[in-house]
Amino acid sequence: MVSPRRAVIRARSNGGVPVTFDPERFRLNVAALDFGIEEAKRIKDWPKLEEAVDLKMEQLVGFVNWWTTNVIDKGGRPPKTDFRPEISFISATKAKELTGVGTVQKHRMTIRLRTPETYRRSLLGAAYIEAQLAEPHHRAQWTGKNEWHTPEEYLELARAVLGKIDLDPASNEIAQKIVGAKKFYKYVSRTNNGLTKPWRGRVWLNPPFSPDEIAAFVVKLCEEYEAGRTTAAIMLGSNYTDSGWFQKLAGYASAISFPKKRIRFVDKDGIFSSPTNGQAFFYLGKSPAKFIKVFGPLGFAVKPVR
Repeated sequence: MVSPRRAVIRARSNGGVPVTFDPERFRLNVAALDFGIEEAKRIKDWPKLEEAVDLKMEQLVGFVNWWTTNVIDKGGRPPKTDFRPEISFISATKAKELTGVGTVQKHRMTIRLRTPETYRRSLLGAAYIEAQLAEPHHRAQWTGKNEWHTPEEYLELARAVLGKIDLDPASNEIAQKIVGAKKFYKYVSRTNNGLTKPWRGRVWLNPPFSPDEIAAFVVKLCEEYEAGRTTAAIMLGSNYTDSGWFQKLAGYASAISFPKKRIRFVDKDGIFSSPTNGQAFFYLGKSPAKFIKVFGPLGFAVKPVR
């Protein structure tokens, strides 16, 4: 009986130290990791999910390396990449018996691993990505109130840059007394709001303060701008540079302004908030110089470098 050679690979989990790939345990290892991935998703244990996904990808990379250097192709020829007399090559049939993976599956696996980050995201899943975009729930500024209105002085600056506000996708009748958008979508609930409708023209956005809803509105803004329906936009948000939504929006923004003073928002009863954090204005559009000229005096403004 042929004893297949074990492939030596470099693994991320142990700092690049060579590890041995065992084809006879490959099937069990992947099955165990798949179970771990699904369980981590179920209980939303994101660190465990990341660990399981990375370990699975290491197993798949090891498998492909092992196949490439040990399995004879359809023509009965040994792999071109490692032709040495001392190696005992095996057939694809024998390889499938050992690992449970055939030629077609191996080919698909190879294609996926050509874009490892894309494949990794697909294994992590949509719920993980949404959770990373949402800012942490322990942020002190969120008091449970979702609707805080922007003081008029900042809306005057927004109109000076945009010209007019065509749409306010997260608003209500009270806020519109100051915003004065041509059209607005009333924030009613998580399932009935501007996220379900198109955003056309010049947009002003002060999203709900619920952490995961901020992320959802940021994703929507980026999608609408990329699609060309939103031609320009200014969004007011917290200056949480370490949050996923901030990093995503900064990737689309032409300029960002960081006010030196915290903005005191107003609720529907006219009561001002006492924010524990600062804010940032994000500009998406083709006039970053104009935005910086108008908003720069609030503190300082920057153009993101990508």
